[in-house]
Amino acid sequence: MAVSKEQVLGALAKVAAPNGQPLTEAGVLSDVVVSDGKVFFSVSVDAATVKAWEPVRNAAEAAVKAVPGVVSALVALTAERAAGASRGPQPSHGAANRAAGAPARESGGGGPAGAGHAGHTHGPQGHTHAHPTDKVLPGIPGIDAVIAVASGKGGVGKSTTAVNLALGLRDQGLKVGMLDADIYGPSLPKLFAIREKPETVGGTRLKPIERYGLKIMSIGFLIDEETPMIWRGPMVISAITQMLRDVEWGKLDILVVDMPPGTGDAQLTMAQQVPLKGAVIVSTPQDLALLDARRGVAMFKRVNVPVLGVVENMSYFLCPECGTRSDIFAHGGARHEAERLGVPFLGEVPLHMTIREKSDAGLPVVATEPDGPHAKIYRDIAAKVLAEIRGGASAGRAAPKIVIEA
Repeated sequence: MAVSKEQVLGALAKVAAPNGQPLTEAGVLSDVVVSDGKVFFSVSVDAATVKAWEPVRNAAEAAVKAVPGVVSALVALTAERAAGASRGPQPSHGAANRAAGAPARESGGGGPAGAGHAGHTHGPQGHTHAHPTDKVLPGIPGIDAVIAVASGKGGVGKSTTAVNLALGLRDQGLKVGMLDADIYGPSLPKLFAIREKPETVGGTRLKPIERYGLKIMSIGFLIDEETPMIWRGPMVISAITQMLRDVEWGKLDILVVDMPPGTGDAQLTMAQQVPLKGAVIVSTPQDLALLDARRGVAMFKRVNVPVLGVVENMSYFLCPECGTRSDIFAHGGARHEAERLGVPFLGEVPLHMTIREKSDAGLPVVATEPDGPHAKIYRDIAAKVLAEIRGGASAGRAAPKIVIEA
């Protein structure tokens, strides 16, 4: 039986806010997303009132679960300080949630999905730094190593690089999984031409979809591709955490995480909740992209995550007709930047029609043209990444914590 948004809102209208108003009239609900019996929404309140709202969140969850046809519900309680309120030494919005006992979690999950929001923090004319603590981050059962593929900005081909890197690691004889952590713009459904929905295990955990020997999970598998994800940061963090820990990954040597662009909530959450073996930074050669890549390298170093290296994507253009090479975005900038920053340079990937066409068709080049020159480039990059992982010492890395610097 299909569930409609109107049915969910009807159930939520029967839940009372702390002031007695129907929840739907309290001005705290995000857009309600309903997809294949899965319901997603958040309740956003002032941090000072979180304790009063947690019972409401519980009641909203129960009301949604009671709607015929609902399979699961992701109901996040997010807290913000009112404009002008004293900030003081607060670590983050998510920490306010945790202190008030209000984790964002999926009904029936019972896992660490509400482990918190590692978002930006701001002191009086200050900014944040992350420093290690004595707390060792818990790993993900069955997964030996987690690496992040990141970029300082969008449009540099990060997701295509991540997919082919994962396949290159597979070709090193490893068991590899992929997580799409870009909640607002998931790419893996398109890049793998995956249209089916993941199965559930025991009603509470998701089974990843398999393609080309990889185990894959993305929020894009759970929603229509044209559905906008109008979610606040804490709800995004909750979703990423659940896809990390509430998925039946099985035994993996490496989980490759395709990160959203930038240096925000998702990156800090990964650094604070998972013992990352390292990060791969993808950039194009021109100065503007390199500026953002530089920020990405600095961010991962600041949160004590090893930078496994930099990839220069769209490094040069090879004309498919005449074979002439053109440096459309300049050339060699990422290599020089890696040398300047003291991190490994992993390789150059050309701007080529074959890579673009295969990616658009959901036929990644390493899997579908394994003997071609482009597959070799990605496999060489994967071999260098694997060497960095095996030579690194990030196991047992302590969790960074966010502190205020005046």
